[in-house]
Amino acid sequence: MKHQPRKRFGQHFLADSSYTDSIVHAIDPQPGQALVEIGPGLGALTDPLVERCERLTVIELDRDLAARLRRRPELRVVESDVLKVDFTALAAEAGAKLRVVGNLPYNISSPIAFHLLDHVDAIEDQHFMLQKEVVDRMAAGPGHADYGRLSVMLQWRYEIESLFEVPPEAFDPPPRVDSAVVRMVPLAQPPELPLPLLSELVTVAFSQRRKLLRHTLGRWLEARGMGGDFDVQRRAEEVPVAEYVALAQRVAASPDA
Repeated sequence: MKHQPRKRFGQHFLADSSYTDSIVHAIDPQPGQALVEIGPGLGALTDPLVERCERLTVIELDRDLAARLRRRPELRVVESDVLKVDFTALAAEAGAKLRVVGNLPYNISSPIAFHLLDHVDAIEDQHFMLQKEVVDRMAAGPGHADYGRLSVMLQWRYEIESLFEVPPEAFDPPPRVDSAVVRMVPLAQPPELPLPLLSELVTVAFSQRRKLLRHTLGRWLEARGMGGDFDVQRRAEEVPVAEYVALAQRVAASPDA
């Protein structure tokens, strides 16, 4: 029986083999690597991936699809909401860092990215198909209209590369948006800082994009007895990631933090 895509799970199954081949080529899976696929669906990526890496862990919320996948001995099936999966524990079980891949549900792609950020030390790299608009925001640099909180919160910890676009007609059913494939590689020597503090700082900075930072981040810094040489006569999208990181480190090191 053909599986009917379920809207509540944001299911859009990749159906064009040429794009599947391009994604698998970009991932370049090797035997023995600890690969984890989020949302395998009907197996468009699963099949060529497992051919190359021999074993594969898949995370699937749809119980009907999970039941189908369990029939395959080369797959380890985790039937769960991906936002509840402990990727650090999966890496410990595998005895290796994870390579995480998937055609992510577009309605929760940003929450998935932030969930994985909590487990980044257990991850070798990530390759995802996402809504193109989200990939543009992830990869955007300062001064660009797409540069925002998502850009800063991911770029402080990953090298992010937008690889190629995928049109709606490559899916069944076609989504109403264009898609893109992104590569995310954790930085080998990331700056040390409290992630919740950086998140709060960046959220405040981008809370009123049209205003100068003195109205938002400037007041936040003053409340902590901070100020100094950080230029708040700019808008949030003008500040490079490295400056946000350095400021978070300074706040963390201050006596009133």
